[in-house]
Amino acid sequence: MRSLIALLLIALAAGGCDRRSSAPEQANETATPVEAPAAPTNTAEAPPLEGQLDRSHKGEGAPPAAFKDPAGKSVTLADFKGKPLILNLWATWCVPCIREMPALDAMAGDTPKVQVLAVSQDLDGMAKVRPFFDAHGFKHLEPYLDSGTALSTGFGANLPLTILYDSQGKEVWRVAGGMDWTGAKARALVAEAS
Repeated sequence: MRSLIALLLIALAAGGCDRRSSAPEQANETATPVEAPAAPTNTAEAPPLEGQLDRSHKGEGAPPAAFKDPAGKSVTLADFKGKPLILNLWATWCVPCIREMPALDAMAGDTPKVQVLAVSQDLDGMAKVRPFFDAHGFKHLEPYLDSGTALSTGFGANLPLTILYDSQGKEVWRVAGGMDWTGAKARALVAEAS
């Protein structure tokens, strides 16, 4: 009798583990890599992009990690001092990153007083990033590369991560997760640049 009860308890426990629920979108959610994934065109297919605002690093300087500019030259964030800078860490395999890129590109065109750097964390570098940029036809973003992931590792970040630096190279805020960069909330955040 005890073995029958034990079997019934095991069956009930196993049956409860089989339930599936939809999980909320995660900042580090991944998709099967493809050359140029597209963002969903039907907004009912995906939840809105609402990243987590973090001001706890305000006033911190940019890390010294080097990455590559679109021409392949080694640069650091210090090279961009003198003008407010939005740093966006992303990858072609990151679903929220892909979803926010068109809005990030549009915002980059609408805010000439702020430079926007989209720095890919793809290990395959330009072999993955160039086809992605070509397929999406971004007008204002250029493909910066951090194939060694020094920036995302240094920040201990899941992707996407977006950070606003003031003109002196000091952090103002960061947003973990995807964001609608053309929305009112994002525009108010970007307006904090000085």
